[in-house]
Amino acid sequence: MSATITWVIEYMNTSLQTINGFQEVVLTAGWRCNGSEDNAATPPLTFTSSVYGSASFVPPQAGDPNFTPYNQLTQDQVLGWVWASGVDKTATEASVQASLNAQINPTQAQLPLPWATTASH
Repeated sequence: MSATITWVIEYMNTSLQTINGFQEVVLTAGWRCNGSEDNAATPPLTFTSSVYGSASFVPPQAGDPNFTPYNQLTQDQVLGWVWASGVDKTATEASVQASLNAQINPTQAQLPLPWATTASH
C-alpha cells in the first residue's frame, strides 16, 4: 500500500522593497510534504508523516517577461520553484513513505526496563 502524499506551501517571504523593477518578489518559501496511510487493523489506524523545509529563490532580472505578480501566484507554481531550487521531490516523498512504513511495520520497540516494577515503595 502506498501513502497519500500532499505538498503545501506554508509561507512565503517577500521583499518589501522593489527589486529590479518588481514589487513583492518572493525570496523564500516554506514547504511541507505530508503523507498519510490507512491500514486494515481493527480498529483501522491512520499513520502520518511529514517533512518540511524552505527554499530560496533568485530574484527576477529587470524586464523578466515570466515574472508573476504576487497576487497571481498559485501554490503549484511556487511548488515548481521549490523543486527547481534543488528540493528533490522524489527523495522527499520516498522519505515520507519510509517513515510511514516504519510506523506500520516497526522493526524496533522501546520495551519496559527489566528492573522497573509497577509496585510503589
